[in-house]
Amino acid sequence: MESATVATGEDRVIRESCGLLDRSERGKLLLSGAQAGEFLQGQVTNDVEALAPGAGCYAAFLTPKGKMLGDARVLASDAGLWLDTERSALQEIFNLIRRFRVGFEVELHKRTLERSLFSLVGPGARRVASAEDLVEEEHSHRLVMVGGVQARAVATDLGIDLIADAESGEALRQTLEAAGATPVDEAVVEALRVERGRPRYGVDLDDSVIPQEAGLNARAVSFTKGCYVGQETVARLFYRGKPNRLLRGLRLSAPGSAGDELLLGERRVGALGSVALSPAHGLIALALVR
Repeated sequence: MESATVATGEDRVIRESCGLLDRSERGKLLLSGAQAGEFLQGQVTNDVEALAPGAGCYAAFLTPKGKMLGDARVLASDAGLWLDTERSALQEIFNLIRRFRVGFEVELHKRTLERSLFSLVGPGARRVASAEDLVEEEHSHRLVMVGGVQARAVATDLGIDLIADAESGEALRQTLEAAGATPVDEAVVEALRVERGRPRYGVDLDDSVIPQEAGLNARAVSFTKGCYVGQETVARLFYRGKPNRLLRGLRLSAPGSAGDELLLGERRVGALGSVALSPAHGLIALALVR
C-alpha cells in the first residue's frame, strides 16, 4: 500500500481552522412561482415540497430508466427554490426544467454568473461566516451579514458555504480572509471529500449510474413522496433488487487517474473516479466496482 503522507499547511488549515475555496463556477438556478415546489417534486428524487424556508436537501435528476442526469442542492427560500449543481450538469438540468415546466406556474431564472459561492472548510467556518447559530443540519441556511456584505450561509458536511451577489464577491473574499479564512487549493478539499466517500457528478457519477449504486439513497431519495421521473427503477432496485456494482473507497498501490480501469485478473470490474492524495491514507480513490 502507498504509505501515508505528512499533512501540508493547507491540509492542517481545513482540518484545524478554516480554509477558503472559491466555487463560484458552480451552476445556479432559481425556480419561482406558485407551483415551483409541485413541479420540482415530480422531477427529482427527494421530497422538496416538504422543505420550509431555511431548509434544503440533496436530490438527483433521473432519466425514465432511473439513471442520473445530474444532482443538485435544493434550498427553499421566500424567493423560491434555489438549485446549485456541478457546472457539467447545468445545461442538462436547465433544458429539462425548461422543457417540462410547460403548464406549471413556474419561472426559471439563470443565476450562475450573478452569484458568487465561497466554501469555508474546517471547524472555524461558522465563526468566520458569522453563522454560529445556524442549525447544524446539512443544507440549513439563512441570510447573514459578513462585514458589509449580505450572503446566504448554507451548512455543509465540511463547514459553511456563502452565496452572495457576484459584484460583492471580491469584497466578501477580502472580509473572509481578514476574519481568518486561508485560501486553499481545490485538491486539498477534494482529498477530504474522497476520504468521506462522497461522490461527485461528472467524476464519479454520470448518466449510467442509478443512485443506489453510488450509495445515495439515504441522502438523495425519498421513498414516501409522490411519483417522479425514474421512480419505478429506483424503487424496484431498492425493494426487490441488488445493484450489480457499488461505490467503494480504495487505497491505491500505484498512481492512477480518473478513468483508469480496475482489473480483477483480466476482467474489468470498474474504473477509477476521483483520485486524491490523503495525508492520512496516501493515494486514495472512489470507484464503482462490480
